Amino acid sequence: MKYLANVSSLEFNVEKCTGCGRCVEVCPHAVFVMRDKRASITDKDRCMECGACARNCAYGALKVNAGVGCAAAIINGMITGKDPSCGCDDDGGCC
Repeated sequence: MKYLANVSSLEFNVEKCTGCGRCVEVCPHAVFVMRDKRASITDKDRCMECGACARNCAYGALKVNAGVGCAAAIINGMITGKDPSCGCDDDGGCC
């Protein structure tokens, strides 16, 4: 399942990745796979910003604004019928 294109706050630092595979294990939407003994992002747009990967990465290779990123704001806006607001632009709106 994809959410919204180019709005996920997920950041991956490949230099810090040790290839433990924990992110692959905990990600509910298969955002990560193991390639050449390191994690790799399959599709950033699959990220729902739950934060499981970042909370379980002991090496600090992953960062995500869990539940407060643009994807969450846009999805919440769709559910409530209101304009999305994550505060990431100068007007307090979203992306």
